[in-house]
Amino acid sequence: MSDAVSKQPRNELSSFAVLGTGALGGLYGGLLAHDGNSVHFLVRSDFDHIRDHGLKIESPLGDFALAAPQIYAQPADLPQVDVVIVAWKTTSNAALKQALEQTCHPRTIVLVLQNGLDVEKDAAAIVGDENVLGGCCFLCSNKVGPGHIRHLDYGTIVFGEYAAELRGAVSDRMRKLEAIFQRAGIDLRPTENLQQARWKKLVWNIPFNGLSVVLNANTEEIMQDPQARLLAEQLMVEVRRAAKANGINIEASHIEHMLEATRKMVPYDSSMSLDFVAKRPIEVESIFGNPLRASHAAGYQPEKIEMLYEQLCCLDRRNRRV
Repeated sequence: MSDAVSKQPRNELSSFAVLGTGALGGLYGGLLAHDGNSVHFLVRSDFDHIRDHGLKIESPLGDFALAAPQIYAQPADLPQVDVVIVAWKTTSNAALKQALEQTCHPRTIVLVLQNGLDVEKDAAAIVGDENVLGGCCFLCSNKVGPGHIRHLDYGTIVFGEYAAELRGAVSDRMRKLEAIFQRAGIDLRPTENLQQARWKKLVWNIPFNGLSVVLNANTEEIMQDPQARLLAEQLMVEVRRAAKANGINIEASHIEHMLEATRKMVPYDSSMSLDFVAKRPIEVESIFGNPLRASHAAGYQPEKIEMLYEQLCCLDRRNRRV
């Protein structure tokens, strides 16, 4: 990090940068800004629209609009902040180095809200493990138009320390972030075990993101079809076994809880299926490849997950003509 960065230490969590103003970053960043926090949004495809028309949020928490949010088209234009929220897909991480070097001072917290396993490693390689937190978002939200976010259901974030030496406890800075987010209406919950939270999220992400693409089906359609529902459950069992092989215990009841929660949720098109339909890269490696490699290294071969991974790799290449 540059000398210019190192000369500007701060102690309070008073400013935020949101990398990715889509379904996730637009919602959480919007709620933080709506509560009066200083939030700086990195906006790419929607910059002109948000500059002219603002950011619109529809949510069960209450609809609102930010008429003139602080937006930036390029990472180089962002200011230094106290918290950087990484809210874009892992497929955009090639731009992470420039964005973090621009926005981080020595005490900046980088909160990685991306899907998959060990997705914090890219940020940690830039700013150091000790400056990174990871969060799992249990959220149904879509970007339905330029600068227009529609939050449908849920919204909890479970987050924890990434650095090995900081795991096993809820840190002071986590408590401070929890208070700020909760005040803004965001259900941010600390955990002492980020890796367990990641694997528990994969219990849902692997079957429903993957099957949504290969079956061209939303959550309701998967749950209503007997074979599709059974396949989802079988994939969940494999994720639980893979987690156990990696030293992470997930209670058996978590599978039934996830199935029941999915049955009750509003019909939802997963983010992976929306990316696939739009011919954008899908997060195959972070959600499927990383857990598979961790499982193989631990001596477990999850056959159904492996087949789904191979299908998704093929579909992704063909879809983007790579």
